[in-house]
Amino acid sequence: MSFVISTDKDKLDIKKIHQYISVESYWGVGRTIEEVKTTIDHSFCFGIYDKNGEQIGFSRVVTDQILFAYLMDVIIFTKYQGNGYGKHLVDFMMNHELIKKVKTIALKTKDAHSLYERHGFKKVGNSDFWMSIDKIKL
Repeated sequence: MSFVISTDKDKLDIKKIHQYISVESYWGVGRTIEEVKTTIDHSFCFGIYDKNGEQIGFSRVVTDQILFAYLMDVIIFTKYQGNGYGKHLVDFMMNHELIKKVKTIALKTKDAHSLYERHGFKKVGNSDFWMSIDKIKL
């Protein structure tokens, strides 16, 4: 398995990201391409690419870079799913210096709880969707 992960937004295939989010995802159906561009402009983004530069997946984080980060739109495009790319993408994100220093990290997922639990995420209250890591001890 040969791949590269980059935070360079200029490499992102926005049309491909938009198509997946707005048509194939359960959380972003109907999101416009303008909305996708705006979310990318205002987020810290990650792209994962094969050895030929073809984009395999995408994710983004909204954060103040100190106290809170929200992982969003973590996707592996359909033809690449089931090959472990999602694990590599999340591993890379969680080990990135920007994410490692944040005190609280949250996300919502319908079906990928085990992917995030291996990084220390836990369910929030009785929610079936919300998960978080809270490094602040009260």
